[in-house]
Amino acid sequence: QVQLVESGGGLVQAGGSLRLSCVASGRTFSRYAMGWFRQAPGKEREFVSAIPSSGSTTDYADSVKGRFTISRDNAKNSVYLQMNSLKPEDTAVYYCAADVLPVYLRDPRTYDYWGQGTQVTVSS
Repeated sequence: QVQLVESGGGLVQAGGSLRLSCVASGRTFSRYAMGWFRQAPGKEREFVSAIPSSGSTTDYADSVKGRFTISRDNAKNSVYLQMNSLKPEDTAVYYCAADVLPVYLRDPRTYDYWGQGTQVTVSS
């Protein structure tokens, strides 16, 4: 069993920045691909970014490409999402997720463990 705990959300003005963190319990974090997803009120959960266990590549939704950066520190069992140039449409609950046997990292159905989420609100 893996527990994921997100932090770093909050209220920020448009154009500002936030850094989300997700810490995982357990000793096998380095084996998991990690993803960030978000869900706005009345909308489906959507892919934001993902990084494989090696950290060798990264993937981003078009809506955040060039503004968000995902990274991981396997020594700290952590994955991060640096969010710059935030827009009101980035407002959502952000979730981190761990995928034991990654196939398609943009599909939330493939992920095995989820955090409780952290609220990000961007004011205009």
